[in-house]
Amino acid sequence: MARRPRIYIPGLTLHVVQRGNNKSETFSEPSDYRFFLKLLRHESARHDVAIHAYALMTNHFHLMATPADAAGLSMMMQSVGRTYVPVYNLKHQRTGTLWEGRFRSFVIETASYWLKCLRYIELNPVRAGMVSTSHEYRWSSARAHVEGREDELLTPHDLYTRLGATATERQQAWRSMCGEVVPDAELQAMRDAIRRGQASAQKCEGV
Repeated sequence: MARRPRIYIPGLTLHVVQRGNNKSETFSEPSDYRFFLKLLRHESARHDVAIHAYALMTNHFHLMATPADAAGLSMMMQSVGRTYVPVYNLKHQRTGTLWEGRFRSFVIETASYWLKCLRYIELNPVRAGMVSTSHEYRWSSARAHVEGREDELLTPHDLYTRLGATATERQQAWRSMCGEVVPDAELQAMRDAIRRGQASAQKCEGV
């Protein structure tokens, strides 16, 4: 089967997803998460990719990223994987593939979907029953967006900064949005877009 071509549109953010092979763990202890985030900080800067949000789960991760050029995201992901995977395998006495094929990426084409995607990503640990509120989870961008904690990995996006005139107003606005019940239809539309490998998730707009 031919690979689906990756789509890059200058200035638009992509939702990036990568899952563990056979749903296996990709992060097993705190040092794994820290090492991955350290690599991501280094490689995103080296390849000029702005990271706006992330959530590292036990067997997959989500990113929201805006690359400066068509090659930046793929180069960043390859560089992170080439370092992380052999270190993880050696540390946890495993061999073989860690990830389930290539990472998936989807262009975020509208402002409202951008915010829905951010909420979807940062509420992942809540939906998984790992925490009761998004900012309790240590391995996501929620603590930066809800509590204002410093996170060197993140580049603020204009759509987030428009939520309020001050940092406090933005954090309060985002906390309120994340506290709302996400409609089942919206969640299902997001999951379907990821499962189908759509190049664009614009069809989820308004659901």
